[in-house]
Amino acid sequence: MSEFYALLFTVAFWVLIIGLGLKIYQYIKTPAPLKIPLTPAPLTKTGVGFRLAKEAIFFASLFKSNKWIWLFGWLFHMSLFIVLIIHLRYFLETVPEWLVMLQSVGKYAAFTMVIGLVGLLVRRIAVPRIRYISDPSDYLWLILLIVIGITGITMRFFSHTDIISVKAFAIGLESFNWQQLPLDGPLLIHLALVAILMILLPFSKLLHIPGIFFAPTRNQVDNPREQRHVSKWALNLEAEKNKKQP
Repeated sequence: MSEFYALLFTVAFWVLIIGLGLKIYQYIKTPAPLKIPLTPAPLTKTGVGFRLAKEAIFFASLFKSNKWIWLFGWLFHMSLFIVLIIHLRYFLETVPEWLVMLQSVGKYAAFTMVIGLVGLLVRRIAVPRIRYISDPSDYLWLILLIVIGITGITMRFFSHTDIISVKAFAIGLESFNWQQLPLDGPLLIHLALVAILMILLPFSKLLHIPGIFFAPTRNQVDNPREQRHVSKWALNLEAEKNKKQP
């Protein structure tokens, strides 16, 4: 069983890294044919950076649009960020002091993460216009994340697992020195679902994680009068056209 999970996570890691890398490369190479920043938009690149930071950290546009959706969405995403940070302790031989201090508070982030996810799931079911545009994958992603959160809570607060062995297993993955994994039910379910999440993420709607930084409505400077926006492919077409003219 330990060998199976070690192989599963090795495959999941490389699928995640290569898949995200290819998608980000695709985003970088995809031209924006128009200057379409969502106004009021910043006039400088520094302003664009601040705008993207506000969107990525505080979900500024969503806050203006719908406070309830913002509350559950922001609660989930920020809690997930904290959960990922505190999981670093399993992959570090020496855990820094700041990470040790974060554990006492961060262990409760799983609860707020699940609360945010349940709120988003109820929204998809209860709001007719959201339910109309939702497909089965929208529900399955939320359920998958909820079960991951619940199994994590179960291991930390109710059915304690051998975290020393779990850390040895995680560090062994880094050097291909596979170690034995505790055969606890909640742990095995938790890890299997996390691996599934890692494998499917590069091919799913969850790609809005890096995608927000490549959205033309957010990452463009509002300077169409000062600087004409022409995509590289349009310049190439114009150059080819000029060559054909006598």
